[in-house]
This record gives sequence, C-alpha cells and structure tokens, in this order.
Amino acid sequence: MPFRYYPHSLVYRPVQIPLTAACSCLLLVAAFLMPGFALAGAQQEEQLSASVRSVMQRAVSDQASPRLAFSTQQEADLWLGSMSQRLMKKIPDESSRQDFLKTVHYEATRAGLDPQLVLGLIEVESGFRKYAVSTSGARGYMQVMPFWVRQIGATEQNLFHLRTNLRYGCTILRHYLDVENGDLFRALGRYNGSLGQAEYPNLVKAAWLNHWSLPNRTASTNNGNPG
Repeated sequence: MPFRYYPHSLVYRPVQIPLTAACSCLLLVAAFLMPGFALAGAQQEEQLSASVRSVMQRAVSDQASPRLAFSTQQEADLWLGSMSQRLMKKIPDESSRQDFLKTVHYEATRAGLDPQLVLGLIEVESGFRKYAVSTSGARGYMQVMPFWVRQIGATEQNLFHLRTNLRYGCTILRHYLDVENGDLFRALGRYNGSLGQAEYPNLVKAAWLNHWSLPNRTASTNNGNPG
C-alpha cells in the first residue's frame, strides 16, 4: 500500500512499501556520500488541460521574494540551524547554504509541501548538485525536464538557476500529488518517471525521515508530519 499525503490535515501517513532494508540503506549511503551519485529519472511529458496549464503557469511565474514561513524568528533560526548543519558537507559555503535552504523552505511551503520532503527528494535526485544533468536531460537540484519550460514557462527561464529549478520542481510535484489524489508513492513515481516501482519512493521517504525530519515540529514549520 502507498504512503499518502493529506494536505488538509497536514499529515503524512507512511506505510510499508516492499523494498529490502539492506538495499535501501546502501543506496541512501551512496546518495549521501558519493558526489556523483543520484537516482534521477525523467518526468514524462503529458497533455495538460488548459485549466491545469494555467494554474501551473501562474505558479512558476510568481516573482515574490523567498521568505521563511514560521510563526517566530526563533523557529526560523532553529530550522535553519538544524538543516544547515546537516547540509554542510554538501554545500560548504555558508551563504550559499543559507540561500539554498531559505529558497527550499519558501518554494516547498508555497506549493503545500513539507520542506524536509523536498530536501529528501533533492538528495536522491541530484545529490544537491546544482548543475546535475541526467542521461535523460533532467536538470538541476530537482532534476526538472526541459519540456516543462515549453509547457508552462518562458524560454528565458534557466533550470540551473536555484529559485527557478526549485519553483518548477515543487510545482511539478504538487501537480502530481493532485493528479494522484494525495498518493505520495504514486506522485513520486510520476516525478521520477518510475510510476508503480517501489525503489525511488522508498529512497525519498527514507532520506526524508532519516536525514531531514525534525522530531518536534509545529504546524507552522510546515505542511506535513512524517511518521
């Protein structure tokens, strides 16, 4: 059975998906420790309805400045401090790391996603490599396929640009969650171009829960409570 995403109750409910623990752990260790490792796939181009295309176009064209959506500055500082420490080996420069994390939090939150889930997805997709390119042509941190720019964006948009890549990636995952009625297992499969296969959703789930989750978060630290 899949693990599901409940956008209204702000809860993620994971259940078992068949994959051996040994394989999952080994692949996660490789993804986190090996600079060149990533399990990137390829979103499949599909015909979008006019209404869906319009919604996604508005989502990727918004120019509001990234901001952290926390109740207090203390909560923001705690989240940034915790995530920054975990990400230090992947993005050594503190300024770049802070910018990256603030952008992840903003783009995930505005798309109704858990920022830690997005960090887990990025870990598996690109290993936090800004200029990662898959054999299928997917680009950047969230491994976005170029056809999305043609479908919902503008030709001048650069998928290697931090905010552009995260904006597209979060918008696309939100779209797939809506298509799959909140079924995160199937939405992740669509995102990776491996719909119906357990390996990729399991790896993202494991990265999310094992590397990026926070034990005692309030709803204001946003949109999903793994476990």
